[in-house]
Amino acid sequence: MKKIYREMVELLHKKENFVVATIFDQAGSAPRTTGAKMLVKTDGTISGSIGGGRLEAEAIQAARNVLTTGRPIIHTFLLTGEDAASMDMICGGQGRVLLDFIDSSDESNRLIFEEAYEVIAHNGRGRLITALFSEQNPATQHLLIPQDGNAVGRFDVSGQVKSKLASVPASASVRTETIDDQQFVIEFLRNAGTVYIFGAGHVSQKIAPVSEMAGFKTVVLDDRAEYANRERFPWQTEIILLESFDRLPQLSVDEDSYMVIVTRGHLHDKTILAQALKTGAGYIGMIGSRRKRDKIFEALANEGFGKNDFDRVYSPIGTDIGAETPEELAISIVGELIKVRAAKEKCR
Repeated sequence: MKKIYREMVELLHKKENFVVATIFDQAGSAPRTTGAKMLVKTDGTISGSIGGGRLEAEAIQAARNVLTTGRPIIHTFLLTGEDAASMDMICGGQGRVLLDFIDSSDESNRLIFEEAYEVIAHNGRGRLITALFSEQNPATQHLLIPQDGNAVGRFDVSGQVKSKLASVPASASVRTETIDDQQFVIEFLRNAGTVYIFGAGHVSQKIAPVSEMAGFKTVVLDDRAEYANRERFPWQTEIILLESFDRLPQLSVDEDSYMVIVTRGHLHDKTILAQALKTGAGYIGMIGSRRKRDKIFEALANEGFGKNDFDRVYSPIGTDIGAETPEELAISIVGELIKVRAAKEKCR
């Protein structure tokens, strides 16, 4: 998300218009969860993703029309079972995508998105509120309320409505609210980090909701459709069905990424760990005993990995609280993630 907002600011500085596609309403199985964003630029290129496949193709085509007309629209999508199968999902889903035209000649847009980027880049908190267009007002309006309360932007609403919007609980990354017959999309800004959970078994199933409650964006990856599905994981969690653990898809891994390795066997754990150590992830944790860990380290040492690599690995994973059950392990693991995140924030 930080990368997306940085690119928005760069485009505004270059005086280039663009469209921001944001999933703000979703039910059932969809390739990305609410809050997923994609930029569509005047040269036809895109940044980010709202899930690929037919959904993204239709959104891109509609966004090109928005760039021509300068009028934002809401694109409704309905994914059939056939669409879902092509995206490695279990069943179809539906939702809405806001295709918001961002006018680079409007100075308030530059100020708003610069501040939004600063909030995310420096681990701040804030809410970007978009007043959806209506027959009376064909354009969207934006208001950014950072944690310090000094709002940036303008809204043609009363102070009472602004106060209500500022107090909406941050129970999801994006929420919609209707106040006085006006609909608003509220995006809660925070760079809380992304947790990638490798393995969709019983422990993973308990980790995901705790991770979400702690404010992390959570992604579960597994090669078994009967485990990596929406029935086993909450709607906020993103699910990636892999062809194999041997070759991971391209993931947005950086210092704010937390890689949690809890697959169904030592061989898969080793395979994932070897790939994780080649990334710049801020945290890499692997479940298992010290004996198992040492065997995996020994095998990886024969493949060219060294002490500096192994020193990056939290294993046995989790804060030592004597955890045994999947529920206790989830609390232990997410507790360690929170501890690492807090330490990183203090250093920034």
